[in-house]
Amino acid sequence: MQIRWHGHSCFEITGTLTIVTDPHDGRSLGIMPPSASADIVLISHDHFDHNSFKTIRGSHKDVFAFVGEFEFGGSRFVGLGTDHDEAGGSKRGKNVMYLMEADGITICHCGDLGNIPDDDVVEKIKGVDILMVPVGGVYTMENRSVVKFIDMVGPRVIVPMHYRVGGLSIPLNTIDTFIDSVNYEAEHVGNEIDLSPDELPSETTIWVFSR
Repeated sequence: MQIRWHGHSCFEITGTLTIVTDPHDGRSLGIMPPSASADIVLISHDHFDHNSFKTIRGSHKDVFAFVGEFEFGGSRFVGLGTDHDEAGGSKRGKNVMYLMEADGITICHCGDLGNIPDDDVVEKIKGVDILMVPVGGVYTMENRSVVKFIDMVGPRVIVPMHYRVGGLSIPLNTIDTFIDSVNYEAEHVGNEIDLSPDELPSETTIWVFSR
């Protein structure tokens, strides 16, 4: 499997299938647009910085904020309903986290998670291999809640996303705010990483991607 970051919350996960999560168009955010094709595009919620499926090349299946289980191309996906804010979605609406299994590795992409999910949702993702979680605050969970949520889930790998980078036109916290508040080791892995299940770290580790 290969994981490549295209900025913000957009990842390209390539294995048996090519999965793209929460694509943006770049221009609206002040950063480079993703250059990727996909078999399936997963969109956590219908906001401009997460729903630009037209930016992604290929004849892809587009999944818009779907809650429930489905299969595609031999892979299983679960959409888990959550909130985009701490007020039951009354401020910014609903959000869907996607739990997926690809090539023997489980990944949970949290979208714009705005509050710690209900216990039944947390239970479904406990011990996931890779947790892609927003850490920039402002429009998503604040740092204290992010740290608590990660501790509840206990992933093998934490992949921070949705934080301030050079050129970004929306106000978010930097990655340092998050890293300075946790006790996990952080590794800078570059723009992409190739891995197999036996290459996952034995201790919870932060993988910081760059563009």
